[in-house]
Amino acid sequence: MVSKPVNMFYAGAFDAGARRKADRDTDNTPSRPSASTFLQPLPFDNSYATLPPGFYARLAPTPVDKPGLIRVNRPLAAYLGVDADWLASEAGVNCVAGNALPEGAEPIAAVYAGHQFGSYNPQLGDGRAILLGELIATDGRRFDLQLKGSGPTPYSRGGDGRSPLGPVLREYLLSEAMHRLGVPTTRALAAVTTGELVVREQPLPGAVLARVASSHIRIGTLEFFAARKDTRALELLVQHVIARHYPEAATAEKPALALLQGIVARQAALIARWQLLGFIHGVMNTDNMLLCGETIDYGPCAFMDTFNPEQVFSSIDRGGRYAYRNQPGIAHWNLSCLARALLPLLDEDREAAVTQAQAVINDFPGQFMDSHSAGMATKLGLTTLVDSDTALVEDLFALMADNGLDFTLTFRQLADLADPDSTAEKLSDDFPVPGVLTAWLQRWQARLADDTQSASQRQAAMYLANPAYIPRNHQVEAVIDAAQRGEDFEPFHLLLAALDAPHAYRHEDRHFAAPPAADEVVTQTFCGT
Repeated sequence: MVSKPVNMFYAGAFDAGARRKADRDTDNTPSRPSASTFLQPLPFDNSYATLPPGFYARLAPTPVDKPGLIRVNRPLAAYLGVDADWLASEAGVNCVAGNALPEGAEPIAAVYAGHQFGSYNPQLGDGRAILLGELIATDGRRFDLQLKGSGPTPYSRGGDGRSPLGPVLREYLLSEAMHRLGVPTTRALAAVTTGELVVREQPLPGAVLARVASSHIRIGTLEFFAARKDTRALELLVQHVIARHYPEAATAEKPALALLQGIVARQAALIARWQLLGFIHGVMNTDNMLLCGETIDYGPCAFMDTFNPEQVFSSIDRGGRYAYRNQPGIAHWNLSCLARALLPLLDEDREAAVTQAQAVINDFPGQFMDSHSAGMATKLGLTTLVDSDTALVEDLFALMADNGLDFTLTFRQLADLADPDSTAEKLSDDFPVPGVLTAWLQRWQARLADDTQSASQRQAAMYLANPAYIPRNHQVEAVIDAAQRGEDFEPFHLLLAALDAPHAYRHEDRHFAAPPAADEVVTQTFCGT
């Protein structure tokens, strides 16, 4: 197998990360259980709140004027053992809005630090979010339930702690789309309006998102205690993370080192998934990287339309630090910050601790490259990539970049061509394959002839790896505009329905697969603070 990401646009990405350091699928959740299984509306079982007070501040959400329901994620509610009908009721809406506390909730705002655009901020924290508690899903997994936009906390740094409606709708759409695309991610349980205005550059309607995550513990959480040389707090936090996310590390000779290895492996796989889908996070600070390996913070993120390895959307990323091609190197850099925070727990001899941590961090590029190469093989309909495929893949990306080809459409068009006898609806019937690819396609089809898969097997795998529908920026902006200007949420629900089944193309939904017209192109995305 090729041991590097076969894409010339990653050349030097990890070296660049090192220089910065030196410089300073389908929904498979269970069906809804019967009402008799619900012992209470939100069956909390809290663990993070049992940690010492220095990990958080206890406070309740700030009530809002007139909450109104936008949407309840019923399949997710069922999976979490939550009564979706109750959640959609006036009582449930009041809980999501922060106007009432359900029984068993222990509301807290967590403290953490973080490297933001390469510079260390010693104290951040949940400035506009409050963790209500934790829920045990029907398969035994533990999840946080957090309210985002629920009012000021001790970590708001002068902010109002609120969220405009736009970022709530964006996060709901993007996070649920990522889940359907098979990417580890936080998710949206419900969203409500507040009946209040939030002042940013202009007054905007406010909203609150009920966000679900395996946990909200970040690289920056460990950095917070490491910077204060609070080894006892570090130990407690590491024990908590191991028990919750990496139980296999508990029996290792050095649990903290095993934890680091586990986190590195998950991040390598996660970033590879982003790259393979053309997803650009936009603000990969260490406080936005979860130790559980899920994607978080959908503020200035976006999916690429036309392929550009230098693509940046975030309005605050003026130097392109978090551009598409830089994401693997930035993840590597962030993980080195994590390793540095863990040094006190690795070995009493600091030099020995550094040696052990460095060995783990050095594994990240290879792990990312292996994940990326395996994913790229599937996207191209191959069982595996071999060294001679490097030119084939790099030439495809060069053609895409030089001719402004759409990232998602190009790969989906290849999937359509993988089985000429398929009767499935084809995206390429509505969006024809560009002529500029003709010569390359002949090389690709000759390579397919050497592969062992049948045409039908190949196409089925390619369809799962190459979605027809992604949350395109211009469509997300149109949904937000309709909701903000006319209080019309129907476009939001329609787009969400299309994204719920991203892999099967439907001619009647072709407008959701369409790239933006010239006057629809979105060049910048914004965070909601």
